Amino acid sequence: MRDFLKMMRQYASPYKIYFGGAILLNVLSAVFNIFSFAVIIPLLNILFKIETATYTFIPWGTEGYSFKDLIVNNTYAWVTSFSEVHGATNALFLLCAVMILFTLLKTACYFGSAAVMIPIRTGIVKDIRLSLYDKILSLPIGFFTQERKGDIIARISGDVGEVEASITSSIEMLIKDPILILFYFGILLFTSTELTLFIILFVPGFVWIMGVIGKQLRRSSLQAQQLWSDTMSQVDETLGGLRIIKAFNAEKKMSRRFDEVTSQMRDKNTRVAVRQSSAHPVSEFLGTVMIMVVLGFGGALIIRGEGLLGGTFMDASQFIFYMVILYSVIAPIKELSRAAYGIPRGLASIERINKILQAENPIQDPEKPVALQEFRDRIHFEGVSFCYESGREILRNITLDIPKGKTIAIVGESGAGKSTLVDLIPRFYDVSSGRITLDGTDIRDVRVKDLRALMGNVNQDPILFNDTIFNNIAFGVDGATEEQVIAAAKIANAHEFIMEKPEGYQTNIGDRGSKLSGGQRQRLSIARAILKNPPILILDEATASLDTESERMVQDALDKLMKNRTTIAIAHRLSTIKDADEIIVMHEGRIVERGTHESLTALGGYYKKLNDMQAL
Repeated sequence: MRDFLKMMRQYASPYKIYFGGAILLNVLSAVFNIFSFAVIIPLLNILFKIETATYTFIPWGTEGYSFKDLIVNNTYAWVTSFSEVHGATNALFLLCAVMILFTLLKTACYFGSAAVMIPIRTGIVKDIRLSLYDKILSLPIGFFTQERKGDIIARISGDVGEVEASITSSIEMLIKDPILILFYFGILLFTSTELTLFIILFVPGFVWIMGVIGKQLRRSSLQAQQLWSDTMSQVDETLGGLRIIKAFNAEKKMSRRFDEVTSQMRDKNTRVAVRQSSAHPVSEFLGTVMIMVVLGFGGALIIRGEGLLGGTFMDASQFIFYMVILYSVIAPIKELSRAAYGIPRGLASIERINKILQAENPIQDPEKPVALQEFRDRIHFEGVSFCYESGREILRNITLDIPKGKTIAIVGESGAGKSTLVDLIPRFYDVSSGRITLDGTDIRDVRVKDLRALMGNVNQDPILFNDTIFNNIAFGVDGATEEQVIAAAKIANAHEFIMEKPEGYQTNIGDRGSKLSGGQRQRLSIARAILKNPPILILDEATASLDTESERMVQDALDKLMKNRTTIAIAHRLSTIKDADEIIVMHEGRIVERGTHESLTALGGYYKKLNDMQAL
């Protein structure tokens, strides 16, 4: 429940005015409902002659009379007077009209309170999703190497949906039902204190039984949501690997895996749903038991003619009113018990959501960042080592100088640490020891946004978005004009194929650019980097997955992009980096060789071995 209250403080505060309106309307609804029921007493007592006593008006504040006695007596006196003057039939019609009026006011307030709650429910869900999305954007890349993409999707969709279904839908009950219970119990106490105290003896047992039934609901719901994450992860893997699945005729194998996880989820959800659906019948049974006990107990007192403590007990019409109110209080208690079941289920989803929202981000801006607006001199690695949280060391004591305007190529076998090395420069990760400086300033002492503004990336797998060609090129530059985008596309050798598309630059390229070839996607990513015009360029095997013709066009675009820039290029094909100012050869996280293509070939070490293997 602590998580629920914390969530409400965080996400419900912008909707305080709506909560205030809901509380006011529910209070009015309860009051009008009580008044509509109160009309029953004079109807029974006077019009149908259940009570034959004569009532006369007693001035308010008369000594010796309680407020209860005065309000009951004067109401009866007024109805009696009206009936004598205008006739019993007209009095009946008047009381019926009063009941209709109060019922109309009650239902109008009830509808108003429900309508006011809708912006709260939809707003909280929207705010949670936005918080999750913003948190995902802010977390470092390292966080997502330990989490499955399908699991994250499940949290932002399924878990937030569960919060909406279980918790935000319960907020209305948590506001309305306590108000109704409070007012109804107040009237019950007002009508008969001793009978109400007798009823209160049942409440602890009522709550205890509900607690026993719902105790395991949160744990089961947490397991069910985890299985939902497994389902989403497999769907994500299937969509990403559909070509391989079909190529290896593995459709039935994948179907069996999916059937297994969905069957487990079905079984868990069945147990959760059965436990949750028990709320209504259990509360219905307990409510009926309480009504019958009170009916028997109160009826016995009426027959006896006096209360337990002596004195006059209520009359028959008052007892009927009391039972109507008591029966009315059962409905909000049942709804409250249903909310008590729904909230634990939603809390399991909140727990999973909070795993992301409360995840620590080690990549933080300094309290007093050093101003960084341009790149003037060099990037320097000074004794840099890096290891992941698992403790596996990836880089070992790297010392490297990258002067402005130079092209530095990094080569080595897979797993040598090449990509990790360049990922440290824009602070996708932070070094474990040592430091990286830019113009003599530790990059941890500047704002991350300022640091990354100086850099452009072109990766082996171009990252494009399901949007138009224009928007993908202009992705990193706010307010880019059509002329600037076209100019960048021409430099990247992309303008010609773009204009061949029916809608030109407004052509939608599909999910991750699926409507384009590999070479076309890569040239768009190069155009994006050209438009940003960064002084530092990071190329991560930008031509590794292309055919010869596409590689030629992309390499030509890269050559144009690299002019007058500081370039750090991870290379798979050594032929693309022969003209680099310096080639860094890495092996098992260390720099083992460095120099130009000619000097490293003459050295006869790791580089020559790699070069000879590609020559074959």
